[in-house]
Amino acid sequence: MNPVQVIPAILILCAHGVAAAAETEPAPLKVMLITGGCCHDYKAQTEILKNGLEQRIRATVDQVHVDDATTRPVLPIFGNPDYGKGYDLIIHDECAADIKDIDTVKAVLKPHLDGIPAVNLHCAMHSYRTGNYKKRTEELGTNESLWFEFLGLQSSGHGPKKPILISFTDPHHPVTKGFKDWTTNNEELYNNLRVFDTAKALATGTQGKSEAVVVWVNHYGKARTRVFCTTIGHNNETVADARYLDLVANGALWACGKLDSAGQPAVGYGRSAK
Repeated sequence: MNPVQVIPAILILCAHGVAAAAETEPAPLKVMLITGGCCHDYKAQTEILKNGLEQRIRATVDQVHVDDATTRPVLPIFGNPDYGKGYDLIIHDECAADIKDIDTVKAVLKPHLDGIPAVNLHCAMHSYRTGNYKKRTEELGTNESLWFEFLGLQSSGHGPKKPILISFTDPHHPVTKGFKDWTTNNEELYNNLRVFDTAKALATGTQGKSEAVVVWVNHYGKARTRVFCTTIGHNNETVADARYLDLVANGALWACGKLDSAGQPAVGYGRSAK
């Protein structure tokens, strides 16, 4: 082979190598991020979360956002039980405290009953509360327990906007491995009326004399759908905190089955994949 022939041959081999590497790379996780509603700067937070997650894990985050600051935001997912079709994960970060229609709530839950994993952030815990949400839910499988069974925890309110000490009570869980306790800036500590048997607490928050579970995972319904939740995330400063984004990214990977027992992302889904 003369020198003129060598260069094209090398180029062909390199092209084959690039193609082979591309074929082995996993497809990015397809993530839906739902934001909008009362009491939060969702317009900023949807961008913080999208950028933060896409920098940390191999994922494409599609935003479903409405500039509706009421407790009844008109989200485009409402009335469509198939809104999650084609997605690997749905992140609920909406604040829809007065969306109480049973059929609407059941349609929001349908993708998760069918097995699509979820991440629930902050005010998602105070959304879709049917029935008397201020009373501890005792009976399961009722219209009053719909959203709480999905979350794995029932909360009815929160304390003042003051710093919260986050203590990781299960540092061996894949989601929390390597995390150190930290104190947030001003945040809201959500109370716990009930932690369901399907849920596992990972961290508690302390604010003055009050203490509550603030990070947990849940297995939902007959499909035992993986659900990660944290009540932290009221202020933009907290949402933009690298520790918070790392935690949510781990929760997302765990929910999708892409985090091993040592807390390491599946091949191709961690920072090194970006």
